[in-house]
Amino acid sequence: MTPATHVALIRGINVGGHNIVPMAQLRESLAARRLDGVRTYIQSGNVFFGAPGLDEIAAAEAVEAVLAEDFSVDTVVVAAAADSLRAVVATAPAGFGGEPDLYHYDVAFLRPGVSSEEARAAFGIREGVDSAWAGERAVYFRRLSAQRTKSRMSTVMATPFYRVMTIRNWRTTTRLAQMLDEH
Repeated sequence: MTPATHVALIRGINVGGHNIVPMAQLRESLAARRLDGVRTYIQSGNVFFGAPGLDEIAAAEAVEAVLAEDFSVDTVVVAAAADSLRAVVATAPAGFGGEPDLYHYDVAFLRPGVSSEEARAAFGIREGVDSAWAGERAVYFRRLSAQRTKSRMSTVMATPFYRVMTIRNWRTTTRLAQMLDEH
């Protein structure tokens, strides 16, 4: 199998009966567009593929085009080169993800050229509940599980930054990085 050069992170498919995209059909559609070794992880839009000639922007645009043309779905796709995804995990803030019984952990993946400092500022922070850190093309967000209903994380959805990001929980993020090394 061709090693994955990219991971496409698709926002908002197969959630609550909206933007239904069967993963088997998505794999077929992407393979028909000459993306190599296409494989998916869970139903929520994580796609590995080989496209050595494409940069992250072109890779995202290729997946967006397939979603629009074959599934009539218009949504945000952030494509991360394999090394970029590994770096997001490797450079997480010290201890991030280390207390899963106490906190919920999420990573907002940003499109190339988006300032992670500015995107971090767009997240609402409630003192004593939320914390956020800017990384390289990512924002790391932690919220106290016992008070997650008081979190202001969702305020980012009303900002222009939401159009250039997609969010994954830390467990999915680390699993995606592991999967890159399994094939």
